[in-house]
Amino acid sequence: MKIKSSTMDKVFVTFNTIFLVLFVTITLYPVLNTVALSFNDGIDAVRGGIHLWPRIFTLSNYKTVLHQQNILTGAVVSVARTVLGTIFALVTNALLAYIISRKRFLFRSQLSLFWVITMYVNGGMIPTLVLYRNMNLTNSYAGLIMVYAGSSGLGYLICKGFFDTVPVALREAAKLDGASEARIFFQIVVPIMKPSIVSVAILEAMWIWNDYLLPYLTLDLGKYKTVSVAVQYLKGGYGSVDMGAMMAC
Repeated sequence: MKIKSSTMDKVFVTFNTIFLVLFVTITLYPVLNTVALSFNDGIDAVRGGIHLWPRIFTLSNYKTVLHQQNILTGAVVSVARTVLGTIFALVTNALLAYIISRKRFLFRSQLSLFWVITMYVNGGMIPTLVLYRNMNLTNSYAGLIMVYAGSSGLGYLICKGFFDTVPVALREAAKLDGASEARIFFQIVVPIMKPSIVSVAILEAMWIWNDYLLPYLTLDLGKYKTVSVAVQYLKGGYGSVDMGAMMAC
């Protein structure tokens, strides 16, 4: 049977559609404006007044960028470290959250509090650089990836929040059938935690891709660059960092 919609339903749908269209337009405007500026002549863009369409169309901006080897190399490095760093972060945060979510795990509350504190307090820039140097995580792409493994307190909390909702009876039933802890985690728990995996993956990927300070301070900029650092070099908005002096601290 076809259900007739009331006048209030039609009014709600109309206003809801208008609101969502305006919301999407406002959200996309900065992106479209940036695209328009990228296709506009650089000198003319300084005048302003460009909104959704370039005033003097040109491809010279893209040609300049694509001819910069640092940009291309940095893009490859950034994509690789984002993908690998996200995978490492997912695995470590999920395993840590699964272990601490066990009801009989000793000091589970204290460890959870410790990870929450790291979201608000850190050791500072110099101690962090000294720690990375002592762990041989500086001036190497491998180190730039490994430092993201398990370093997100928010990712841990999201995973732990999901594991706390998994029924204990599900694990006990799997154990009665002879499943090991590793099999319970990878074949039972992980398949049903896809929403949490996607949420953590998005947060970690955004953080790793946008991270500028860590690669800027821990890499030899004469040899290694990420796309964020390379863009700053292209813009000329970078300073000089004496890595020898920083690492000697």
